[in-house]
Amino acid sequence: MDLDGYGIGGLAVGEPAEVMYEIIEAIEPHMPKDKIRYLMGVGTPVNILEAVRRGVDLFDCVMPTRNARHGHAFTGEGVRNLLNAKYTLDTAPLDEQCECPVCRKFSRAYIHHLFKAGEMLAMRLTVMHNLYFYNHLLEKIRRALDEERFDSFYRENVEKLGRRI
Repeated sequence: MDLDGYGIGGLAVGEPAEVMYEIIEAIEPHMPKDKIRYLMGVGTPVNILEAVRRGVDLFDCVMPTRNARHGHAFTGEGVRNLLNAKYTLDTAPLDEQCECPVCRKFSRAYIHHLFKAGEMLAMRLTVMHNLYFYNHLLEKIRRALDEERFDSFYRENVEKLGRRI
């Protein structure tokens, strides 16, 4: 069928990530090379890097918003759990390399306090940051692909994006 793109679904529903990657590798050679490949419901920053490496173009996922509502902020150095006590007095932004409005104006300690106080603003700020982070990550991936340096970008980022910090 001559469709605009092709979706891969039914993954990221509990199987190990490595199984998901194996299935993408098995399906990818059979998909048209000139059509968008859409991986439905995936995922973490590492999942995205791994899927792009295997030929996937497009993603959607609740991960950045759902995890933000539970205190998890994605950063260029890994994932921060803002509910952890170590952020009580931490005056640094969520991600020191991030230019989003949240990182420019609010500290880890302030957002930690908002979560502990049950303030909805904590979730809103963390969602804003995570969406900005994901958009920026995908821009960087696109630039690396366009400049034919995705392999080095992948190697520089895959381990640190999966860390819990």
